[in-house]
Amino acid sequence: MPLTHRRAASVVGIALGLVLTACSGNGDQGSDADPDQVDAVETPQLGACRDLTPDDVSLPSNATRTVDCTEPHTAQTYKIGNLPDEFDDAAWDSRELGAWAYRTCSDAFSQFLGADESTVMRARVTWAWFRPSEQAWEEGARWYRCDIVGGGEASESYDELPETAEGLLTGLPANDDWMTCADGADVDTAPRVACSEPHTWRAVTTVQVGTAEDEYPGDEVVAARSRDYCSESVSAWLGYPLDYDYGYTWFGEGQWDAGNRRTICWARTDQ
Repeated sequence: MPLTHRRAASVVGIALGLVLTACSGNGDQGSDADPDQVDAVETPQLGACRDLTPDDVSLPSNATRTVDCTEPHTAQTYKIGNLPDEFDDAAWDSRELGAWAYRTCSDAFSQFLGADESTVMRARVTWAWFRPSEQAWEEGARWYRCDIVGGGEASESYDELPETAEGLLTGLPANDDWMTCADGADVDTAPRVACSEPHTWRAVTTVQVGTAEDEYPGDEVVAARSRDYCSESVSAWLGYPLDYDYGYTWFGEGQWDAGNRRTICWARTDQ
């Protein structure tokens, strides 16, 4: 293979974000709160739809009123359940609880969407999880709720979801309406758009930068692995051109501790 001249277009570092939600106990349980859901001890309804906003998702608990899934909505509950016994005596804002929820909701998310981990990480949908309110926790509530939302960690607003989001990414290639691209000179600052819209960058692959058993190796190591692995991965995706631009989004220690070992690779392309 001829020598590849490659240029790293940008580096984006993202710490653990919305998927673990905030841990502020200010009592706020989201917009358009349903009194019957506020401080609820009962497990939430599976499949329920809501019109959530990024502000709602930033909160640890949510009581936003449900809507019929045939009506406009930005979120759908795809997994619910009771927490394991190990959390019976845990603090409401336990870090271990957040890590458990990350693994549980993340695994169920891929199954719900009908896609592998790499495709899901590059999609324009993500998930948030919610726990009982502090009052409900004190009363013994130990449930969790995982919701798909129509946007990513940097979204200022969410897109409407279809009547059901189950199987949204089934099939290859995945529906470009729900895959992440960017339109701008630099991938780190370019606005994210659907890949069905005009764009200059596409999130094309992900690369694994560690194994499940590995301790966090530090920011410099993760960034270096991301740079090198994405260089090769993007080159292969583009067909090994002599010259190309690529970028990568790597994730910090917070997401590593929660179980993520992948980096997102970007190619400059209008395809």
